[in-house]
Amino acid sequence: MTTSDLWHHFGRTRAATDRDVPDSFYWTWGQDSGPGTEVLGDMDGACVGDLGAGSARHAAHVATRHRPARVIAVDSSPAQTEMATRLFGHLAPRLQIVASDVVGHLHAMDLSYDALYSVFGAVDFTDPRELLPATAVALRPGGRLVFSTLAHYLSGSPAQPDVTAGRVGAKTPDGQKTTMARWVLEEQVWVKLLDQAGFTDISVEVWPATSDGPRTAATLLVRARRTG
Repeated sequence: MTTSDLWHHFGRTRAATDRDVPDSFYWTWGQDSGPGTEVLGDMDGACVGDLGAGSARHAAHVATRHRPARVIAVDSSPAQTEMATRLFGHLAPRLQIVASDVVGHLHAMDLSYDALYSVFGAVDFTDPRELLPATAVALRPGGRLVFSTLAHYLSGSPAQPDVTAGRVGAKTPDGQKTTMARWVLEEQVWVKLLDQAGFTDISVEVWPATSDGPRTAATLLVRARRTG
């Protein structure tokens, strides 16, 4: 069973009743607070990539509420890219939905992107020692990388003090319970990894959860710029 198969069920309930492009773009885990797309900078005429786009709701917002040349929504899950195509395929060619391993896609897009982002997407579920250098390859000099990630595990356990993946719950297409890797790292670990990958102007903001209860979490909002 591959990691991509484990996203088969994600978002299906919502997709059955909600086909609208979201009016808002949120980075936080609760999807109800914090800054919006302004942290990506001026996107007029830009090539923007959503890494681990899932059903491409964030990408659809960027493509329709701003004026990029194109938005490329990349996801390794066939189930998610099929869902994204059903929901937002009509937004082509400004929105391009790509089924691909994210690291492989980035290496094939050398110096192509002006901005890359991830909202609890590929940055969370891909070894950052592979992903972050690949984002530097794909970005043009001065290009932005922005991502939101968990500040701690949903269980409440603290983030990892080194580059170690935890195991989190997942479900196979036939409904069997299993686990997959998720990188939940302390902010100084992200900063060190970004510096090693060739980024500068690195900043990390912590956005607290806006509600109590199980499976709530604070968010790390991380911004960096490709050197050059």
